[in-house]
Amino acid sequence: METIICYRPLGQKELDLVAASGYKKWPPRLPEQPIFYPVTSEEYAVELTQWNITDFGKGYVSRFLVSKVFMDQFPIKTVGAKRHTEWWVPAEQLEELNDNIVGEIEIIGEYGNS
Repeated sequence: METIICYRPLGQKELDLVAASGYKKWPPRLPEQPIFYPVTSEEYAVELTQWNITDFGKGYVSRFLVSKVFMDQFPIKTVGAKRHTEWWVPAEQLEELNDNIVGEIEIIGEYGNS
């Protein structure tokens, strides 16, 4: 199966929920979060993590593989600079995305207060 590498910044609360799933799935979006935004590069995820550091003192970067066939339905969007690219997955399709994760969600970076 061909896969795509996705990255995502997250804070402690979301990390706790991912850990509770055995690092297998993302938690449901909150009502004010209609879109799930995995990003295409570690560099961009690290930049976004700075918001978590500012707001919460700590942030994390995750990496996970998703079936390419599944992700191909979502065009990559550029938001801001050319390197700021991400997929917009509607919240109602998050469980389907979770079903298409290959392996585990890895935490590849921790930033901010220790």
